Amino acid sequence: MTFVVTDNCIKCKYTDCVAVCPVDAFFEGPNFLVIDPIICIDCALCVPECPADAIFQDTELPAEQVHYLEINAQLCQEWPNITELKAAPADADKWNGVAEKLPLLER
Repeated sequence: MTFVVTDNCIKCKYTDCVAVCPVDAFFEGPNFLVIDPIICIDCALCVPECPADAIFQDTELPAEQVHYLEINAQLCQEWPNITELKAAPADADKWNGVAEKLPLLER
C-alpha cells in the first residue's frame, strides 16, 4: 500500500508533507508533488500535514482520482527527490480547492 498525491496539489504544492516523511518518499515537479509508491511505508504522517487535503491512501482514493496512482508512480521516476520544507507558490491559496487541475500539471 502507498499514499498518493492527487489533483488538489497541482499549483498549490505545499511542502508541509515533505517535512514529516520519515523515508523521503516525495518528489518535486514544477507545480506538483508526487509520492514514490516503492519508498512509501504507508505511515500516513503526510496526510494531516497537507493543507490542500490532496493525499490519500491508495485504497481510499476517490474514484475520480484513481489515475493519480499511475501519475505518482511515473513522475517519481522523472523528478528530483525533495526532503525539506519550501515556501509554497505565491498564488497557492488561490488554487487550493479548484477542481480538475490535471490539464495544468507541468511535467
